[in-house]
Amino acid sequence: MSMLLSYPSLRSLLILCSSAFFLTACSSSTEIDHRASPEAATKRMAKTAQHHSNAMISVANPLAAKTGYDILRAGGNALDAAIAAQMVLNLVEPQSSGIGGGGFLLIYDPATKSVISYDGRETAPHLADEYLFINKDGKKMKFFEAAVGGRAVGTPGLVQMLDTAHQQFGQMNWPDLFDDAISLSRNGFAVSERLHMLTAKDKFLKADPVARRYFYQPNDQPHPVGTLLKNPALAHSLSLIQKYRSKGFYEGPLAQDMVTKVKNHPTNPGQLSLNDLRQYKAKQRAALCNSYRIYNVCGMAPPSSGGLTVLEILGLIEHYDLNNDPKPEIDRDHLLLEASKLAFADRNHFIADPDFVKVPVKQLLSKSYLSERQTLIRHNSSLATPVTPGGPFLFSHYAPHDQDHGISTTHMSIIDENGMVVSITTSIENAFGSRQMIGGFLLNNQLTDFSFAPAKNGQLIANRVEAGKRPRSSMAPTIVLDQKNKRPVLAIGSPGGSRIIGYVTQSLIHILDQNMALDKAIAKGHLTNRNGSSDLEQGTDAENLEEKLEQLGHTVTLKPMVSGLHAIQVHKDGSLTGAADPRREGIVLGY
Repeated sequence: MSMLLSYPSLRSLLILCSSAFFLTACSSSTEIDHRASPEAATKRMAKTAQHHSNAMISVANPLAAKTGYDILRAGGNALDAAIAAQMVLNLVEPQSSGIGGGGFLLIYDPATKSVISYDGRETAPHLADEYLFINKDGKKMKFFEAAVGGRAVGTPGLVQMLDTAHQQFGQMNWPDLFDDAISLSRNGFAVSERLHMLTAKDKFLKADPVARRYFYQPNDQPHPVGTLLKNPALAHSLSLIQKYRSKGFYEGPLAQDMVTKVKNHPTNPGQLSLNDLRQYKAKQRAALCNSYRIYNVCGMAPPSSGGLTVLEILGLIEHYDLNNDPKPEIDRDHLLLEASKLAFADRNHFIADPDFVKVPVKQLLSKSYLSERQTLIRHNSSLATPVTPGGPFLFSHYAPHDQDHGISTTHMSIIDENGMVVSITTSIENAFGSRQMIGGFLLNNQLTDFSFAPAKNGQLIANRVEAGKRPRSSMAPTIVLDQKNKRPVLAIGSPGGSRIIGYVTQSLIHILDQNMALDKAIAKGHLTNRNGSSDLEQGTDAENLEEKLEQLGHTVTLKPMVSGLHAIQVHKDGSLTGAADPRREGIVLGY
């Protein structure tokens, strides 16, 4: 049971910027008015780039940023800071990520000048089959019919991924990384404007009695902004992980409680078992890297579609420039959207868990294939959608699957004094996941990232449900290296479902090609195309592109696009610039 009282602790945190401890971290060219509301002050901080020389964290919440900063100051490395900050995010940003979900992690190791990746994606229970989301009448379930309850809960992967990475790269003792999150859970944190807004509008969270008692007042209204919210149940869960590492999560009473919760949902039970939890393994995979101009851009390999699709879009843009001589003048926004259509056609068709499906990664990124595909792009007209995938490749007989609902995700970028870089994206899928709360945290609904139908027009779908399989993701944590000396240039990523791919790609182009200031690059209005309409971010400068794109034949729609880009740039002299997306409540801290 939470203990509540009105207390402006977020304001107190921001006012700490006036102390010697935070003076460097919070100083900027835009003065923060501490008399303003804490939410307004936070937004101003997020819009301003920070410049430091040693270490930096850019993350989606001020309390998580402070925790990561403290770890870096205490001698921890970037991975240590990421683990500690993620535990705090579980508390203060529960709608987006946490130990009940999964994620993908990239680490740049300065000792080897290489990028290592870890796959902590959830898996389908071993009792699941391709008809998991098919009703008795043979029809696909509606999204929320499937997502809310136990049915869509996959075996969580985040804790195992972080434990595995820490055993290889961690510097501080594992237990020390949980102190802040446990203390905040016991003593309380101030409900933010964003958490208040999301609990107010969610239609399903109150259906779970545990979540209802925690997130709402007795009158069923969400807790007001600034309310001190305590989560002793999460403190207990984190204490088990602190003491027993990942075994404290995947075995014992916490594991039993998760299974009981999932299997005993009154209307939509799931199939998660103790064996699923015991047998889960995070995987270290080869990072997916490809050259782009003078850079080497590294991302996640499948089962995430993020890295491959970002690289294919960049490759198509680069090949258009290289293979058109004399080069016709082309509008660069038009080129980005056309390249995105082509890349998403391939994404939707080919990408799934590589342990179950042979994904033609090398073929899709080969110079010959990109050269062939870029010839479809016209400078004076838009391709009709949907565009067909390229090939033929192995398994080209699969049917396309473009369903994507995941929007509840978070990203952080961190660089430490020794040059280790972390880019990590974590998620519980939809906002508040399955809306099932146990042990002070929410369980994911990641299985809805599978295709609900196993086949289409007589052809199997690569991303169909299979026992033990990992659903396709769009998370795109990215680390960019200077191709010549293999040193880091940029760490970036974002939440946003399949639009993550567009958010990250567009930002890469602004930063790498146009030398745009980091804060301006991630604040720019978004434009995305997922092999359909060309979507422009409502209420931003992107709206000004509507007439121009329509004249080129694009079907244009205006949509709100709440990205959460968090980025750190490394300059040639080794100094750092960090920025946090103004669309959310994140900040940058460094020294």
